[in-house]
Amino acid sequence: MLLRGIAAGILILPSLSGLAQSGKPVADGQVKNIYQKGWIDFNKNGKKDVFEDPAEPVEKRVSDLLSQMTVEEKTCQMATLYGYGRVLKDEMPTAGWKNEIWKDGIANIDENLNSLAYNAKAKTAYSFPFSKHADAINTVQKWFVEETRMGIPVDFTNEAIHGLCHDRATPLPAPIGMGSTWDKELIRQAGRMIGREAKALGYTNVYAPILDPARDPRWGRVIECYGESPFHIAEMGKQLVLGIQEQGVASTLKHYAVYSVPKGGRDGNARTDPHVAPREMHQLYLYPFRRVVQEAMPMGVMSSYNDWDGVPVTGSYYFLTELLRHQFGFGGYIVSDSEAVEYLFSKHHVADTYKEAVRQVVEAGLNVRTNFTPPENFIGPLRELVKEGSISMKTLDERVGDVLRVKFKLGLFDHPYVADPKAADKLVHTPPDEALALDMNRKSMVLLKNAGNLLPLDKSKLKNILVTGPLATEMNYTTSRYGPSNNPVTTVLDGIRTYAGTNINVAFAKGCEVVDATWPESEIIEEPLTREEQAAISEAVAAAMKADVVIAVVGETEKQVGESVSRTGLNLPGRQLQLIQALQATGKPVVMVMINGQPLTINWENRYVPAILEAWSPGPQSGTVIAETLFGDNNPGGKLTVTFPKSIGQLEYNFPFKPASQAGQPASGPNGYGKSSVNGALYPFGYGLSYTTFAYSNLVVSPETLKAQGTVKVTVDVTNTGKRTGDEVVQLYLKDQVSSVTTYDFDLRGFERLTLAPGEKKTVTFTLEPDHFALLDKNMNWTVEPGKFTVMAGASAEDIKLKKEFTITQ
Repeated sequence: MLLRGIAAGILILPSLSGLAQSGKPVADGQVKNIYQKGWIDFNKNGKKDVFEDPAEPVEKRVSDLLSQMTVEEKTCQMATLYGYGRVLKDEMPTAGWKNEIWKDGIANIDENLNSLAYNAKAKTAYSFPFSKHADAINTVQKWFVEETRMGIPVDFTNEAIHGLCHDRATPLPAPIGMGSTWDKELIRQAGRMIGREAKALGYTNVYAPILDPARDPRWGRVIECYGESPFHIAEMGKQLVLGIQEQGVASTLKHYAVYSVPKGGRDGNARTDPHVAPREMHQLYLYPFRRVVQEAMPMGVMSSYNDWDGVPVTGSYYFLTELLRHQFGFGGYIVSDSEAVEYLFSKHHVADTYKEAVRQVVEAGLNVRTNFTPPENFIGPLRELVKEGSISMKTLDERVGDVLRVKFKLGLFDHPYVADPKAADKLVHTPPDEALALDMNRKSMVLLKNAGNLLPLDKSKLKNILVTGPLATEMNYTTSRYGPSNNPVTTVLDGIRTYAGTNINVAFAKGCEVVDATWPESEIIEEPLTREEQAAISEAVAAAMKADVVIAVVGETEKQVGESVSRTGLNLPGRQLQLIQALQATGKPVVMVMINGQPLTINWENRYVPAILEAWSPGPQSGTVIAETLFGDNNPGGKLTVTFPKSIGQLEYNFPFKPASQAGQPASGPNGYGKSSVNGALYPFGYGLSYTTFAYSNLVVSPETLKAQGTVKVTVDVTNTGKRTGDEVVQLYLKDQVSSVTTYDFDLRGFERLTLAPGEKKTVTFTLEPDHFALLDKNMNWTVEPGKFTVMAGASAEDIKLKKEFTITQ
């Protein structure tokens, strides 16, 4: 029998706190009392089954539940139902749900009632206030618990790569900015915040973090990655997972695997054909997944829709079962990225029918199919395959068992509802959360150039400031498809005006648009400036002549970088370079603030503009944070996690790299007969300046000789030798001098972010373990080989301050 009000399409329940303990029936007795003291009678048979008993081990509960489920119910636990405005057409349960395929249950419901920023159809009154959403999720969950035969709770999933993808949740900077903080504890705190907000709102599983190494800057999703170094990504990703799961919410890693290097960096319809050798795949692209799975034990992994060496990952037993489960030890459930299953048939053409694609992915190890189409599209063929024996009941039980196991571990069979929906209003986007986001935005700022110490600006010496550039008043970069939305935004112009106060005149002239009329073709065929474009630049130049300093805010919006937005060039798009050149020609000091999501080839700008601040794509507080940084209240301490090339002709150009693979081209000698290329990085991995200076001393390695399974303690002293308090990211690199296979020239093996007052000295301690020394030998086994290693401590991959050797013996 349906709950009162559901047939009308709306039902807001009172708080369900203590339901399982109270034993009181819900909805005035219209539903049989399934809520008993200490347990819930999910299958409504009047007795406490093993799977309903919280005291029983998880494996026994899974086995008992599977034994009672029909094929229809099992297959429903292998599909996602996209939430309201995506696939689900109803905000609340309706009488018609009894005729839908999910009458037998569903694995998860994704992004339900979150008011997704980029889909007007998903806007709902149930997303805010937060307590209203928690109540609404409880109502949906109650339908599945009370109105399906087995009452299996739903896993409510959502995106969360830089804050929860929900209306007015706490927004963080883009992941490339999060990575640039190099602050592991801050990332852990962010994970806790995301998990707390998710749990309070009714989400039980979040899709975060992205562990893809961003090795090709043309690829649009660089903005959504932590950087290019597998070690750095593993360290940061591990902390986010631990933080999220400490709150009782599942973390689902993405995108597994070899997803982030489509041929030529092309995204959109491509999303395939990564040119990656087997050893490189394990050392670069699988390394973060292996480390995070083994060290943080996430409950979810998302399989990617690309192939590798001709085999689609989502249809690969090797990737989904042999590697992920048997070698890495993953124990959660695997959900496909949207359309990954369909691509086996429609793109990769390794299946002659969609039904055959379904068979292949299930046999490979996929647990849950996700796509923006009705779940029956997958469940129907799956049921046919089981009925005809093409998929065995043993395989089906294994796949469904993985899903149920996660639901038991999440406590969904003991406490399926948000215990106190009203508390959500006090648990989501709190003042401390806003302060955390502000701290992360501040720490993500990277100072690229500061000739003559132009920065920080001195308010007492300024009367007129010109703020110019197309990003000065832009706001859309603060919100992405995978993050919070509908938060108030402080533009850079507003932030500077507020900070400057009434004693400084802050003028504004846009100067140009983000792109010109023919972009992106203008990256290969440049047209003369139009009359309107010349007038806009001239207006900015005239305003600059009256200013004491010019702050030019340039870069990219969400239309130039992001998912399915790859680029053929990496210069500032449109007429922005012409604007910068015209401003620099005035002779006025120019500060260039970059808002962007990928490395840009800003060669002219780096040579001639005196000060450059890389802000990445900050959150809604961007204007406040950028103003604080320009005027010195925030001393930038972020470091680059991606190499900035000088030209797209150098690509791939990144860290780590094989010996001599990124070396110069000599004018003479055995490997050089002339100078025909521009060499070197514009800015190297790990680079970033500060308003103060730091000195490194006293590098100590102990012991200097050890066995293969031993550990090494490394200490180094760092002193602030300047006049301002500032942050330094101390980076530890390791070089294997001689090895049985070619290894990377040297690799990152530790990092710590320090805050030091003027004159203050701190000792940083690192512990190197066997995994740090290991390489993939000729037989593709992780091995620690004897030999000499060099430890290097420095401020970037090219700014090594101190070195020391140690030896590993047999």
